[in-house]
Amino acid sequence: MQNSQYEQQYKQEVIDFFNSRTTYDNDYTIRRALPLLDLVTLQKKQKILDLATGTGIIAIAAAQIVTEGKVIGVDFSSGMLAQAQQKNNELGLQNIKLIEADAEYINFDDESFDIIFCSTAIVYFRDIPAALSKWYRFLKKGGVVAFSCCSEESCEAPRIIATCAKYNISLFNINEPTGTPEKCQNLLAEAGFKDIKVKSQQFGFYRSLEQAKQWNGGWFHPRENPLLQVSAEQMTQLKTEYSKQIEALVTEQGVWYESMIFFVTAHKCS
Repeated sequence: MQNSQYEQQYKQEVIDFFNSRTTYDNDYTIRRALPLLDLVTLQKKQKILDLATGTGIIAIAAAQIVTEGKVIGVDFSSGMLAQAQQKNNELGLQNIKLIEADAEYINFDDESFDIIFCSTAIVYFRDIPAALSKWYRFLKKGGVVAFSCCSEESCEAPRIIATCAKYNISLFNINEPTGTPEKCQNLLAEAGFKDIKVKSQQFGFYRSLEQAKQWNGGWFHPRENPLLQVSAEQMTQLKTEYSKQIEALVTEQGVWYESMIFFVTAHKCS
């Protein structure tokens, strides 16, 4: 499949996935997002950009603090933005603007923002170094970027990769580019950022065996997805093997779902 054709298909799959999440906000998604706000100092006149804003968890919370400033939230999922807009309508905030666009390709003037947020979405970008370079350009001198991402071991990725490897199918982990604190630090340093800090927090939990065994065969990666080429028969085999692996991991508490989140901040030189 040609690169441009795959990118278009990949982007649409991501959009469809998030459009399907019609009740996205819950204790887990909110607790996983809000720590980013605790790592920056928001002031009432600041201009904030929230990329891949989703349902606006970060954007709306920020808008309630920067009361004399402005918040722009960008996302390409109309379903996510509809949820954000509904929440904003209920609150009546006048200093927030939601834009339906691809956060990876949207452009702004140089030195437009005091703070740029991106909560758990940077791994969906096809070119993370290029994205960070753009964010650096968008920030005012002394501005802050704050993003979060999952460890390489999170979200069942290693188990799915191991399952597919048994059938000679090589998958690349979408969390790999930012999957360790060191990788986050290196990416930011290469983009020119300073004062880089990474805070780790575990959000993992136990699931029932039946919940844990439910893999739909899906896989996201911005550059390639070999699972798109497997037959229905092969996919059935993969799901059966995955189920066996999960059964071997069950405990009295259930099956552990790893969710280690890195909360990352860095500054543009003043």
